[in-house]
Amino acid sequence: MDFRFDIIAEYAPFLLKGTLLTIGLSLAGILIGTVLGLLIGLGKMVNNKLIALPFSLYITFFRGTPLFVQILLIHFGVVPAFLGHTNAVAAAILALSLNAAAYIAEIFRAGIQSIDRGQMEAARSLGMTHGQAMRHVILPQAFKRMIPPLGNEFIVLIKESSLAAVITAPEIMYWGRAMAGQYYKVWEPYLTAALIYLILTISLSFILSRLERRLKTE
Repeated sequence: MDFRFDIIAEYAPFLLKGTLLTIGLSLAGILIGTVLGLLIGLGKMVNNKLIALPFSLYITFFRGTPLFVQILLIHFGVVPAFLGHTNAVAAAILALSLNAAAYIAEIFRAGIQSIDRGQMEAARSLGMTHGQAMRHVILPQAFKRMIPPLGNEFIVLIKESSLAAVITAPEIMYWGRAMAGQYYKVWEPYLTAALIYLILTISLSFILSRLERRLKTE
């Protein structure tokens, strides 16, 4: 096998740009998804079933359909409906955020419900409202327990951002496919892309494990 390092060097600047965009897409997806996920998770936990139903349907749809399909729907349908034209980066961010929100909503729901009900009752007995008790007592405790699954979702987002290549968002896989198309090579572009993703996920796993250990000691 004639492995050509020269074409990897040629595409290195583009792969670097793609890596930065991949990180940006993943960060935007996890941040927006966390905010939406919290709201959706709280909405699903409302005792009124009629109010909780739309949130449950949202989670069911985004967890039950492929992200690939969601990206195409948002890229060719949702974004043009609002902007009048499509935008690959905006569509990728929106799709990743909405998809992540469905999973993060369940993470928040499980984390909140893992806290003993006595905590809420004690906070309410001290004169706190339900919102104050949730913000100052329940969520801080639940958040520590949610760090591992939230970290796993971030890692998943980094890998799933590769699907944005199909709508020409210039992330890692976009440039990998461009390299493969130009030189009709398989090993060089895809092994390089795999190595970059591996470095990103291992680095993030290391940071998250350190953070988790630090929170446990506090």
